[in-house]
Amino acid sequence: MRLASVAAHFGRDIDRSLEKMAGIVADARSAGVDLLVFPDATLGGYLSDLRHPDAHALPPAVTEDSFEVGRVVAMAGDMTVCFGYTEEEVVDGHAHTYNAALCVTGDGILGRHRKVHQPAGEALAYRAGSTFEAFDSPVGRMGMMIDYDKTFPEAARSLALDGAHVVACLSAWPASVTDRASRLPQDRQSRLFDLYDSARAAENQIVWVSSNQTGVMGGLRFLGQAKIVGPGGDVLARTWSKGALAVAEIDVEAEIVRARRILHHLDERAPDSYVTTPRGDA
Repeated sequence: MRLASVAAHFGRDIDRSLEKMAGIVADARSAGVDLLVFPDATLGGYLSDLRHPDAHALPPAVTEDSFEVGRVVAMAGDMTVCFGYTEEEVVDGHAHTYNAALCVTGDGILGRHRKVHQPAGEALAYRAGSTFEAFDSPVGRMGMMIDYDKTFPEAARSLALDGAHVVACLSAWPASVTDRASRLPQDRQSRLFDLYDSARAAENQIVWVSSNQTGVMGGLRFLGQAKIVGPGGDVLARTWSKGALAVAEIDVEAEIVRARRILHHLDERAPDSYVTTPRGDA
């Protein structure tokens, strides 16, 4: 199976983003890719300021049944494609927006995710999601999460316990906002981004497909660093700070069986021993 993760910049112009997506999908199809994972906020771009989102400069929102989502479904064809967007949902006459992701093929929507964990001022722009759910796809059972979600081990563990063997993590992950290094590889957020990717794959013994935005949006400079990580935490393919495609060929099921042959982390857990809520002054 051939998996690919995208590092690229996607801004506010959705029509331009769709054209860019079509080109990347065509390239991936030529390379024999089975699963293609785009970054968070592929359609419409991400926020330009995490601490004080400007209500007049928020990403444009679309619905699941919109023309734009239909375009991505059509271009996916026989490929499994994950992408991020700002989702609009109208409830009792009130519009709500979510930082969301969809997984599609030409047959329609396979899975969906609304970002649960919200950093800094993101809650001023989006509502939070509330679940992590795996779903079946042509590349096997898989799940999705969105950037800051991967900071929390419980998120990936929930998907693994729900049977996901592949997790697509779609990001718009920037360099540090408060203590930015002069060179991206030395930036604290750059190190954390890579650390979380390998740790989440290794601790759950799953295949991890990590995408990310590149370039600049307002005051945010995105890291890139898209990658494919095997169930032992080994990076099989990666990009750096520029736009590129990380592609790896892996027999997902065989590699997971091999990783879990002696040490099976999910079976060997001791849930009754764990603290799940803070105690005392924690």
